[in-house]
Amino acid sequence: MQINSKYKMRNNTKIKPELIAPAGNLEKMKTAFAFGADAVYLGIPDFSLRVRVNDFTLAGIAKAVEYAHGVRKKVYATVNIFAHNKHLKKLPGHIRELRKIGVDGLFISDPAVLFEVKRIWPKAKIILSTQANCTNWQAAKFWLKEGVKRIILSRELSLEEIKEIKKRVPKLELECFIHGALCTAYSGRCFLSKYFNDRNANLGDCSQPCRWNYFISAENHETLELVEEKHGSYLLNSKDLCLVKKVPELIKAGISAFKIEGRAKSVYYLANVVGAYRKAIDLTSGKIKGGILKKELNFLYKELEEKLYHRGYTKGFMFGEGETAQNLDNSHKIPEWEFCGQVVSQFSNVKGQLSIKVHNTMRVGDEIEIIRPSYDIIRLKLKKMINAENGKEIAEAHGGGSEDVVFLEIKQDVPEYSVARRRMT
Repeated sequence: MQINSKYKMRNNTKIKPELIAPAGNLEKMKTAFAFGADAVYLGIPDFSLRVRVNDFTLAGIAKAVEYAHGVRKKVYATVNIFAHNKHLKKLPGHIRELRKIGVDGLFISDPAVLFEVKRIWPKAKIILSTQANCTNWQAAKFWLKEGVKRIILSRELSLEEIKEIKKRVPKLELECFIHGALCTAYSGRCFLSKYFNDRNANLGDCSQPCRWNYFISAENHETLELVEEKHGSYLLNSKDLCLVKKVPELIKAGISAFKIEGRAKSVYYLANVVGAYRKAIDLTSGKIKGGILKKELNFLYKELEEKLYHRGYTKGFMFGEGETAQNLDNSHKIPEWEFCGQVVSQFSNVKGQLSIKVHNTMRVGDEIEIIRPSYDIIRLKLKKMINAENGKEIAEAHGGGSEDVVFLEIKQDVPEYSVARRRMT
Protein backbone atom coordinates (compact mmCIF):
# COMPACT_ATOMS: atom_id res chain seq x y z
CA MET A 1 0.00 0.00 0.00
CA GLN A 2 1.54 3.31 -1.08
CA ILE A 3 0.71 6.14 1.33
CA ASN A 4 2.53 9.44 1.78
CA SER A 5 5.15 9.03 4.49
CA LYS A 6 3.82 12.03 6.41
CA TYR A 7 1.04 9.80 7.70
CA LYS A 8 3.42 7.30 9.32
CA MET A 9 3.64 7.15 13.07
CA ARG A 10 6.93 7.88 14.79
CA ASN A 11 7.45 4.23 15.65
CA ASN A 12 6.53 3.23 12.07
CA THR A 13 4.26 0.46 13.31
CA LYS A 14 0.99 1.97 12.14
CA ILE A 15 -0.27 4.29 9.45
CA LYS A 16 -2.50 7.28 10.10
CA PRO A 17 -5.46 7.31 7.71
CA GLU A 18 -5.92 10.31 5.48
CA LEU A 19 -8.71 12.59 6.75
CA ILE A 20 -10.76 13.93 3.83
CA ALA A 21 -13.25 16.77 4.23
CA PRO A 22 -15.85 18.31 1.91
CA ALA A 23 -15.25 21.73 0.37
CA GLY A 24 -18.24 23.66 -0.97
CA ASN A 25 -16.16 26.82 -1.45
CA LEU A 26 -12.67 28.20 -0.75
CA GLU A 27 -13.43 29.42 2.76
CA LYS A 28 -14.83 26.04 3.76
CA MET A 29 -11.73 24.39 2.33
CA LYS A 30 -9.44 26.68 4.32
CA THR A 31 -11.42 25.98 7.50
CA ALA A 32 -11.16 22.23 6.90
CA PHE A 33 -7.39 22.46 6.44
CA ALA A 34 -7.01 24.67 9.52
CA PHE A 35 -8.80 22.05 11.63
CA GLY A 36 -6.65 19.18 10.41
CA ALA A 37 -8.00 17.76 7.16
CA ASP A 38 -5.29 16.17 5.01
CA ALA A 39 -7.33 16.59 1.83
CA VAL A 40 -10.62 17.94 0.52
CA TYR A 41 -12.96 16.88 -2.26
CA LEU A 42 -14.77 19.29 -4.55
CA GLY A 43 -16.14 19.56 -8.07
CA ILE A 44 -18.04 21.69 -10.56
CA PRO A 45 -21.80 21.21 -11.07
CA ASP A 46 -21.60 19.64 -14.54
CA PHE A 47 -19.79 16.51 -13.34
CA SER A 48 -20.28 16.45 -9.57
CA LEU A 49 -22.97 15.09 -7.29
CA ARG A 50 -23.54 18.59 -5.89
CA VAL A 51 -25.22 20.90 -8.39
CA ARG A 52 -27.09 23.58 -6.44
CA VAL A 53 -24.87 24.15 -3.39
CA ASN A 54 -21.53 24.39 -5.14
CA ASP A 55 -19.46 27.55 -5.60
CA PHE A 56 -16.62 26.05 -7.61
CA THR A 57 -15.65 26.69 -11.22
CA LEU A 58 -12.50 25.43 -12.92
CA ALA A 59 -10.82 28.73 -12.02
CA GLY A 60 -11.91 28.22 -8.42
CA ILE A 61 -10.51 24.69 -8.39
CA ALA A 62 -7.19 26.05 -9.67
CA LYS A 63 -7.09 28.52 -6.76
CA ALA A 64 -8.00 25.74 -4.35
CA VAL A 65 -5.20 23.49 -5.59
CA GLU A 66 -2.66 26.32 -5.44
CA TYR A 67 -3.61 27.07 -1.84
CA ALA A 68 -3.75 23.40 -0.80
CA HIS A 69 -0.38 22.53 -2.26
CA GLY A 70 1.05 25.63 -0.59
CA VAL A 71 0.11 24.19 2.80
CA ARG A 72 1.05 20.61 1.77
CA LYS A 73 -2.53 19.37 1.48
CA LYS A 74 -4.42 17.59 -1.29
CA VAL A 75 -7.44 18.28 -3.48
CA TYR A 76 -9.54 15.53 -5.04
CA ALA A 77 -11.96 16.41 -7.84
CA THR A 78 -15.34 14.71 -8.11
CA VAL A 79 -16.30 13.47 -11.57
CA ASN A 80 -18.74 10.95 -10.14
CA ILE A 81 -22.03 11.45 -11.98
CA PHE A 82 -23.64 8.61 -13.91
CA ALA A 83 -22.87 10.12 -17.29
CA HIS A 84 -25.45 10.40 -20.08
CA ASN A 85 -24.53 10.81 -23.74
CA LYS A 86 -24.67 14.60 -23.48
CA HIS A 87 -22.02 14.58 -20.74
CA LEU A 88 -19.55 12.65 -22.89
CA LYS A 89 -19.14 15.61 -25.25
CA LYS A 90 -17.73 17.90 -22.54
CA LEU A 91 -15.97 15.20 -20.52
CA PRO A 92 -12.58 15.05 -22.36
CA GLY A 93 -12.10 18.80 -22.09
CA HIS A 94 -12.95 18.74 -18.40
CA ILE A 95 -10.43 15.98 -17.68
CA ARG A 96 -7.73 17.88 -19.57
CA GLU A 97 -8.43 20.98 -17.47
CA LEU A 98 -8.20 19.01 -14.22
CA ARG A 99 -4.92 17.48 -15.38
CA LYS A 100 -3.59 20.97 -16.19
CA ILE A 101 -4.68 22.27 -12.79
CA GLY A 102 -2.97 19.33 -11.08
CA VAL A 103 -5.63 17.92 -8.77
CA ASP A 104 -4.37 15.02 -6.68
CA GLY A 105 -6.99 12.49 -7.71
CA LEU A 106 -10.37 11.96 -9.36
CA PHE A 107 -13.51 10.40 -7.86
CA ILE A 108 -15.38 8.48 -10.56
CA SER A 109 -18.29 6.04 -10.66
CA ASP A 110 -19.05 5.56 -14.37
CA PRO A 111 -17.03 3.16 -16.60
CA ALA A 112 -17.22 5.68 -19.46
CA VAL A 113 -15.59 8.31 -17.27
CA LEU A 114 -12.96 5.77 -16.21
CA PHE A 115 -12.21 5.01 -19.85
CA GLU A 116 -11.77 8.70 -20.71
CA VAL A 117 -9.57 9.39 -17.69
CA LYS A 118 -7.27 6.49 -18.55
CA ARG A 119 -7.09 7.65 -22.17
CA ILE A 120 -6.47 11.34 -21.47
CA TRP A 121 -4.62 11.25 -18.13
CA PRO A 122 -2.99 7.81 -17.68
CA LYS A 123 -1.11 8.84 -14.53
CA ALA A 124 -4.14 10.21 -12.70
CA LYS A 125 -4.94 8.74 -9.31
CA ILE A 126 -8.38 7.20 -9.84
CA ILE A 127 -10.61 6.73 -6.81
CA LEU A 128 -13.82 4.76 -7.21
CA SER A 129 -16.83 6.62 -5.82
CA THR A 130 -19.19 5.01 -3.33
CA GLN A 131 -21.85 5.45 -6.05
CA ALA A 132 -20.23 2.55 -7.89
CA ASN A 133 -21.38 0.13 -5.15
CA CYS A 134 -18.23 -1.86 -4.46
CA THR A 135 -19.39 -4.44 -1.92
CA ASN A 136 -17.03 -7.43 -2.24
CA TRP A 137 -13.38 -8.35 -2.73
CA GLN A 138 -13.79 -9.73 -6.25
CA ALA A 139 -15.25 -6.42 -7.41
CA ALA A 140 -12.44 -4.60 -5.61
CA LYS A 141 -9.89 -6.78 -7.38
CA PHE A 142 -11.56 -6.05 -10.73
CA TRP A 143 -11.38 -2.28 -10.19
CA LEU A 144 -7.72 -2.54 -9.16
CA LYS A 145 -6.94 -4.26 -12.47
CA GLU A 146 -8.79 -1.46 -14.27
CA GLY A 147 -6.43 1.14 -12.83
CA VAL A 148 -8.31 2.23 -9.72
CA LYS A 149 -5.93 3.00 -6.84
CA ARG A 150 -8.51 3.50 -4.07
CA ILE A 151 -12.11 2.47 -3.51
CA ILE A 152 -14.64 4.42 -1.46
CA LEU A 153 -16.51 1.48 -0.06
CA SER A 154 -20.26 1.09 -0.09
CA ARG A 155 -21.85 2.34 3.12
CA GLU A 156 -23.76 -0.93 3.41
CA LEU A 157 -20.68 -3.01 4.28
CA SER A 158 -19.93 -4.40 7.72
CA LEU A 159 -16.50 -3.97 9.29
CA GLU A 160 -15.83 -7.69 8.89
CA GLU A 161 -16.53 -7.46 5.16
CA ILE A 162 -14.14 -4.51 4.92
CA LYS A 163 -11.43 -6.48 6.69
CA GLU A 164 -11.83 -9.35 4.23
CA ILE A 165 -11.54 -7.00 1.24
CA LYS A 166 -8.36 -5.57 2.75
CA LYS A 167 -6.94 -9.04 3.38
CA ARG A 168 -7.68 -10.32 -0.13
CA VAL A 169 -6.72 -7.14 -2.04
CA PRO A 170 -3.92 -5.65 0.11
CA LYS A 171 -2.51 -3.40 -2.63
CA LEU A 172 -5.77 -1.47 -2.91
CA GLU A 173 -6.37 1.61 -0.74
CA LEU A 174 -9.74 1.56 1.02
CA GLU A 175 -11.71 4.66 1.96
CA CYS A 176 -14.90 4.83 3.99
CA PHE A 177 -17.37 7.44 5.19
CA ILE A 178 -17.12 8.15 8.91
CA HIS A 179 -19.50 11.06 9.42
CA GLY A 180 -22.45 12.80 7.81
CA ALA A 181 -25.80 12.31 6.14
CA LEU A 182 -26.92 8.85 5.05
CA CYS A 183 -29.17 8.18 2.07
CA THR A 184 -32.21 6.00 2.62
CA ALA A 185 -31.59 4.40 -0.80
CA TYR A 186 -28.92 1.78 -1.42
CA SER A 187 -25.60 3.59 -1.89
CA GLY A 188 -27.40 6.75 -2.88
CA ARG A 189 -29.11 5.28 -5.94
CA CYS A 190 -32.41 7.06 -5.39
CA PHE A 191 -35.11 7.96 -7.91
CA LEU A 192 -37.63 9.75 -5.67
CA SER A 193 -36.29 13.21 -6.46
CA LYS A 194 -36.50 12.58 -10.20
CA TYR A 195 -40.05 11.24 -9.80
CA PHE A 196 -41.37 14.07 -7.62
CA ASN A 197 -39.47 17.12 -8.93
CA ASP A 198 -37.68 16.01 -12.09
CA ARG A 199 -34.37 16.61 -10.29
CA ASN A 200 -31.99 13.71 -10.83
CA ALA A 201 -30.16 12.64 -7.66
CA ASN A 202 -27.65 10.64 -9.71
CA LEU A 203 -26.64 13.81 -11.52
CA GLY A 204 -26.14 15.70 -8.27
CA ASP A 205 -29.51 17.49 -8.15
CA CYS A 206 -31.36 15.71 -5.34
CA SER A 207 -34.23 17.59 -3.67
CA GLN A 208 -34.04 15.19 -0.68
CA PRO A 209 -37.66 13.92 -0.58
CA CYS A 210 -36.48 11.37 2.02
CA ARG A 211 -36.27 14.30 4.46
CA TRP A 212 -39.85 15.45 3.85
CA ASN A 213 -42.71 15.13 6.28
CA TYR A 214 -45.39 12.67 5.07
CA PHE A 215 -48.80 11.33 5.94
CA ILE A 216 -50.63 8.46 4.32
CA SER A 217 -54.03 9.25 2.82
CA ALA A 218 -56.58 6.92 1.29
CA GLU A 219 -58.10 8.01 -2.02
CA ASN A 220 -61.46 6.45 -2.95
CA HIS A 221 -60.66 3.66 -0.46
CA GLU A 222 -58.63 2.01 -3.21
CA THR A 223 -55.11 3.47 -3.21
CA LEU A 224 -52.69 4.88 -0.66
CA GLU A 225 -50.60 7.95 -1.44
CA LEU A 226 -47.69 9.58 0.37
CA VAL A 227 -48.32 13.29 0.71
CA GLU A 228 -45.96 15.92 2.12
CA GLU A 229 -47.73 17.59 5.06
CA LYS A 230 -46.53 19.37 8.21
CA HIS A 231 -48.30 17.03 10.64
CA GLY A 232 -47.06 13.82 9.05
CA SER A 233 -44.19 11.42 9.73
CA TYR A 234 -40.56 11.46 8.61
CA LEU A 235 -40.83 7.85 7.52
CA LEU A 236 -37.84 7.92 5.11
CA ASN A 237 -35.55 10.12 7.20
CA SER A 238 -32.24 8.40 7.94
CA LYS A 239 -30.12 9.24 10.95
CA ASP A 240 -26.65 10.67 10.38
CA LEU A 241 -23.48 8.60 10.57
CA CYS A 242 -21.06 9.24 13.45
CA LEU A 243 -18.11 6.90 13.99
CA VAL A 244 -15.82 9.07 16.12
CA LYS A 245 -15.86 6.49 18.94
CA LYS A 246 -14.97 3.74 16.44
CA VAL A 247 -11.82 5.36 15.04
CA PRO A 248 -9.46 2.86 16.76
CA GLU A 249 -11.27 -0.12 15.20
CA LEU A 250 -11.27 1.50 11.76
CA ILE A 251 -7.55 2.24 11.91
CA LYS A 252 -6.86 -1.34 13.04
CA ALA A 253 -8.87 -2.63 10.06
CA GLY A 254 -6.35 -1.00 7.71
CA ILE A 255 -8.61 1.66 6.16
CA SER A 256 -6.47 4.16 4.26
CA ALA A 257 -8.77 7.18 4.29
CA PHE A 258 -11.66 8.52 6.39
CA LYS A 259 -14.21 10.68 4.58
CA ILE A 260 -16.60 13.29 5.97
CA GLU A 261 -19.83 14.11 4.13
CA GLY A 262 -21.20 17.64 3.81
CA ARG A 263 -20.25 20.00 0.97
CA ALA A 264 -23.43 21.97 1.67
CA LYS A 265 -22.69 22.33 5.39
CA SER A 266 -21.33 25.44 7.17
CA VAL A 267 -17.80 26.29 8.26
CA TYR A 268 -19.00 25.67 11.82
CA TYR A 269 -19.94 22.08 10.93
CA LEU A 270 -16.58 21.56 9.23
CA ALA A 271 -14.59 23.01 12.11
CA ASN A 272 -16.28 20.81 14.67
CA VAL A 273 -16.42 17.56 12.71
CA VAL A 274 -12.98 17.79 11.12
CA GLY A 275 -11.46 18.94 14.41
CA ALA A 276 -13.07 16.10 16.36
CA TYR A 277 -11.92 13.38 13.95
CA ARG A 278 -8.44 14.89 13.63
CA LYS A 279 -8.12 14.69 17.40
CA ALA A 280 -9.56 11.16 17.50
CA ILE A 281 -7.08 9.95 14.89
CA ASP A 282 -4.12 11.60 16.59
CA LEU A 283 -5.10 10.31 20.04
CA THR A 284 -5.57 6.78 18.72
CA SER A 285 -2.22 6.89 16.93
CA GLY A 286 -0.41 8.25 19.97
CA LYS A 287 0.46 6.86 23.36
CA ILE A 288 -2.98 7.26 24.97
CA LYS A 289 -4.62 3.87 25.40
CA GLY A 290 -7.38 2.06 27.25
CA GLY A 291 -9.74 3.94 29.51
CA ILE A 292 -8.20 7.38 28.92
CA LEU A 293 -8.61 7.04 25.14
CA LYS A 294 -12.18 5.85 25.56
CA LYS A 295 -12.95 8.84 27.78
CA GLU A 296 -11.51 11.26 25.21
CA LEU A 297 -13.49 9.69 22.36
CA ASN A 298 -16.68 9.80 24.43
CA PHE A 299 -16.07 13.52 25.00
CA LEU A 300 -15.67 14.14 21.27
CA TYR A 301 -18.87 12.22 20.53
CA LYS A 302 -20.76 14.22 23.15
CA GLU A 303 -19.59 17.51 21.61
CA LEU A 304 -20.79 16.43 18.16
CA GLU A 305 -24.05 15.09 19.55
CA GLU A 306 -25.00 18.05 21.74
CA LYS A 307 -23.68 21.07 19.82
CA LEU A 308 -24.42 20.41 16.14
CA TYR A 309 -27.62 20.13 14.13
CA HIS A 310 -28.10 16.52 13.07
CA ARG A 311 -30.80 13.89 12.54
CA GLY A 312 -29.73 11.68 15.40
CA TYR A 313 -26.59 9.55 15.17
CA THR A 314 -26.06 5.96 14.10
CA LYS A 315 -23.04 3.72 13.60
CA GLY A 316 -24.60 2.55 10.34
CA PHE A 317 -24.26 -0.81 8.63
CA MET A 318 -20.59 -1.11 9.54
CA PHE A 319 -21.55 -1.86 13.13
CA GLY A 320 -24.99 -3.38 12.61
CA GLU A 321 -27.32 -0.40 13.03
CA GLY A 322 -28.04 0.48 9.41
CA GLU A 323 -31.34 -1.33 9.07
CA THR A 324 -32.88 0.52 12.03
CA ALA A 325 -31.22 3.91 11.57
CA GLN A 326 -34.37 5.91 10.85
CA ASN A 327 -35.41 9.13 12.59
CA LEU A 328 -39.19 9.09 12.33
CA ASP A 329 -39.83 11.87 14.85
CA ASN A 330 -38.33 15.01 13.34
CA SER A 331 -36.21 16.35 10.51
CA HIS A 332 -33.36 17.44 12.82
CA LYS A 333 -32.37 17.48 16.45
CA ILE A 334 -32.01 21.09 17.60
CA PRO A 335 -29.00 21.78 19.85
CA GLU A 336 -28.86 24.35 22.65
CA TRP A 337 -25.88 26.01 20.94
CA GLU A 338 -25.80 28.19 17.82
CA PHE A 339 -22.93 29.08 15.51
CA CYS A 340 -22.33 32.79 15.95
CA GLY A 341 -18.99 33.68 14.37
CA GLN A 342 -15.60 32.82 12.90
CA VAL A 343 -12.23 34.33 13.73
CA VAL A 344 -10.73 36.43 10.93
CA SER A 345 -7.27 37.95 10.59
CA GLN A 346 -7.80 40.56 7.85
CA PHE A 347 -8.54 43.15 10.55
CA SER A 348 -5.69 44.47 12.69
CA ASN A 349 -5.90 43.35 16.30
CA VAL A 350 -4.43 45.07 19.30
CA LYS A 351 -3.20 42.77 22.02
CA GLY A 352 -6.09 41.15 23.81
CA GLN A 353 -8.61 41.80 21.02
CA LEU A 354 -10.08 39.11 18.83
CA SER A 355 -11.69 39.81 15.42
CA ILE A 356 -14.82 37.76 14.76
CA LYS A 357 -16.98 37.80 11.66
CA VAL A 358 -20.52 37.50 12.97
CA HIS A 359 -22.74 34.81 11.41
CA ASN A 360 -25.66 34.86 13.83
CA THR A 361 -26.71 37.13 16.66
CA MET A 362 -24.20 37.80 19.45
CA ARG A 363 -25.16 39.71 22.60
CA VAL A 364 -23.25 40.99 25.59
CA GLY A 365 -24.00 38.55 28.40
CA ASP A 366 -24.04 35.50 26.11
CA GLU A 367 -22.33 32.29 27.17
CA ILE A 368 -19.73 31.74 24.44
CA GLU A 369 -17.48 28.84 23.44
CA ILE A 370 -14.59 29.31 21.00
CA ILE A 371 -13.32 26.16 19.30
CA ARG A 372 -9.68 26.37 18.23
CA PRO A 373 -8.15 24.19 15.46
CA SER A 374 -6.50 21.98 18.08
CA TYR A 375 -10.10 21.24 19.15
CA ASP A 376 -9.70 22.65 22.58
CA ILE A 377 -12.50 24.91 23.78
CA ILE A 378 -12.33 28.35 25.41
CA ARG A 379 -15.40 29.10 27.53
CA LEU A 380 -16.35 32.64 28.47
CA LYS A 381 -19.17 35.07 29.18
CA LEU A 382 -19.29 37.86 26.62
CA LYS A 383 -18.72 41.10 28.53
CA LYS A 384 -17.85 43.57 25.77
CA MET A 385 -18.05 43.96 21.98
CA ILE A 386 -16.65 46.66 19.74
CA ASN A 387 -17.87 47.38 16.21
CA ALA A 388 -14.79 46.93 14.01
CA GLU A 389 -16.08 49.46 11.48
CA ASN A 390 -16.45 52.47 13.76
CA GLY A 391 -14.78 51.43 17.02
CA LYS A 392 -17.91 51.94 19.09
CA GLU A 393 -18.95 49.61 21.89
CA ILE A 394 -22.15 47.70 21.08
CA ALA A 395 -24.58 45.47 22.98
CA GLU A 396 -25.36 43.06 20.16
CA ALA A 397 -24.30 42.23 16.61
CA HIS A 398 -25.98 40.51 13.68
CA GLY A 399 -24.42 38.66 10.78
CA GLY A 400 -24.56 40.40 7.41
CA GLY A 401 -25.17 43.91 8.76
CA SER A 402 -22.95 46.90 9.46
CA GLU A 403 -21.70 45.14 12.58
CA ASP A 404 -20.42 42.24 10.50
CA VAL A 405 -17.05 42.11 12.31
CA VAL A 406 -16.62 42.73 16.03
CA PHE A 407 -13.72 42.82 18.46
CA LEU A 408 -13.90 40.76 21.64
CA GLU A 409 -11.59 41.07 24.61
CA ILE A 410 -9.79 37.78 25.23
CA LYS A 411 -6.42 36.85 26.72
CA GLN A 412 -5.84 33.48 25.03
CA ASP A 413 -4.23 33.01 21.63
CA VAL A 414 -6.96 32.18 19.09
CA PRO A 415 -5.87 31.31 15.52
CA GLU A 416 -7.65 32.33 12.33
CA TYR A 417 -10.59 30.07 11.31
CA SER A 418 -11.46 29.24 14.92
CA VAL A 419 -15.25 29.26 15.33
CA ALA A 420 -17.53 30.57 18.08
CA ARG A 421 -20.90 29.42 19.31
CA ARG A 422 -23.33 30.78 21.89
CA ARG A 423 -25.78 29.06 24.16
CA MET A 424 -29.29 29.93 23.02
CA THR A 425 -31.55 31.23 25.77
